[in-house]
Amino acid sequence: MKRVLILFAHPKFEQSRTNKALVQKVNNREGVTFHDLYERYPDFNIDVSLEKKLLERHDVVVWHHPFYWYNCPPLMKQWIDVVLEFGWAYGPQGNALETKKCLNVITTGGSRDIYCSEGNNHYSVNEFLRPFEQTARLCGMQYLPPFAVMGTHKLSTQELNHHTHQYELLMDFLQKDMPVGDVENCAFLNDMPELNKNNAT
Repeated sequence: MKRVLILFAHPKFEQSRTNKALVQKVNNREGVTFHDLYERYPDFNIDVSLEKKLLERHDVVVWHHPFYWYNCPPLMKQWIDVVLEFGWAYGPQGNALETKKCLNVITTGGSRDIYCSEGNNHYSVNEFLRPFEQTARLCGMQYLPPFAVMGTHKLSTQELNHHTHQYELLMDFLQKDMPVGDVENCAFLNDMPELNKNNAT
């Protein structure tokens, strides 16, 4: 079974109904390490050595965060800046992360239809996430499409339950290391048929 590291960054986690529900489904799950960056580093003083050891012990890296101004919260950016060092994560002899899988799990207040060329935000979520994709590729990682829960302010209880169930199934998919060839053509992992089966909502 593959080991999954969820790097979670939400500066207002206690106010997020959606993220609370998502985290509840994966926290304390066997084979999954839930790592809350704001809880661990309230002073932004990241223990680089510890973070590298965590990365080395896991096969899949998940950047789980709200979509703040088309990006991640500042502590996650700080984590990327200081942990993914030249000569370790990339560059000559920088192969510590090669072959690992990586993806973003994001929540947005805006609905899916406004993230397109015709929408208010003009660009797709995938286009906004290009820096994450390129970061993963530079480090020799296999970047997967994002898992996105969108329009969070208007989600019904049934819709939220659907997304949390999908998140559980996504962990199954990642831990069992299922083939990913088909998903590379998906805009979001949410669209995978495997994440829309046997949903009891």
